[in-house]
Amino acid sequence: MGAYILRRLLLMIPTVFGIMAVSFLITQFAPGGPVEQALANLSGQNASITERITGSQAGDFSGQPGQGGKQGSGYRGSQGLPPELVARIEKQFGFDKPPLERFFSMLGNYLRFDFGESYYRDASVIDLVLEKMPVSISLGLWMTLISYGVCIPLGIAKAIRDGSRFDVWTSTVIIVGYAVPGFLVAIALVVLFAGGSFWSIFPLRGLTSTGWSTFPWWQQILDYFWHLVLPITAMSLGAFATGTLLTKNSFLDEIGKQYVVTARAKGLTEHQVLYGHVFRNAMMLIIAGFPGAFLGVFFGGSLLIETIFALDGLGLLSYESAVNRDYPVVFATLYIFSLLGLVIGLISDLAYMWVDPRLDFEGRKA
Repeated sequence: MGAYILRRLLLMIPTVFGIMAVSFLITQFAPGGPVEQALANLSGQNASITERITGSQAGDFSGQPGQGGKQGSGYRGSQGLPPELVARIEKQFGFDKPPLERFFSMLGNYLRFDFGESYYRDASVIDLVLEKMPVSISLGLWMTLISYGVCIPLGIAKAIRDGSRFDVWTSTVIIVGYAVPGFLVAIALVVLFAGGSFWSIFPLRGLTSTGWSTFPWWQQILDYFWHLVLPITAMSLGAFATGTLLTKNSFLDEIGKQYVVTARAKGLTEHQVLYGHVFRNAMMLIIAGFPGAFLGVFFGGSLLIETIFALDGLGLLSYESAVNRDYPVVFATLYIFSLLGLVIGLISDLAYMWVDPRLDFEGRKA
């Protein structure tokens, strides 16, 4: 087991390197980078932006008509701007160095978990990620727990009653829920229960109410969950189908095996057979997939939900950073997500062994 874990940890190094290298290469050819955006703002004579980026007044350069922009600089929007200003902006964003030097410098900083400063926000990248993380943790954790808490019992009940009316109508309900996009469910919930056109029962914005820190502890807990009801409901409906059907099919597959027939022949009750023998084998895929399911909800699929319910989490941060070409935030979140994804993959494999100790990881090559 130790050798397998070591191999997996060592394999993470080239994997993360490849992810970062490909992403960095793509950004070199993507138009509208931070330097081009700054130049576009400057060419529009936006003095406030000019002063913030360059530390000088816009008139220091814009009033020099005889010194046009650096022609052939490769930046759109550089026409009409002096070369000194273009060079200063390049240095401001770190684009005055060759791409390879910038890439390996970035990797060296990331190995020390030094992610630098955001281009457009007055904060370090790690502070931004930590600031947004409570929202994403809340959505990911409770969404996963509620989904598993419903899917597992429902899947078992469907497997026991396979082909019955209960099985048919529950399948219909969860498949319809899966087919409806989460953002449409979110909008419908807002219209119905958040003061849209009918009832104003649940809050529409944020994770807590104003003055939350002054509430008694029990009221803080209630207020926190009160804000989570609608977004978690919108996110959970689509997840029930996959988990429920996977649980049902896993149980049906195990129930038809020979060891179940043998257990029944020994006189064990149906409850003993189901939960004493079938449950552990059938739950292998479900339990081992828990870390990956949590990671998927934690880092993706919540952008529209965060936008609709005004929840400022990692999904919204990543999207806005990509749109604004805030490369320190983009690459830092990509690095963190990739690293966590690989670690979660290893934990999922170890979870398989915990569920079924018969699995031998030492015999695997990687």
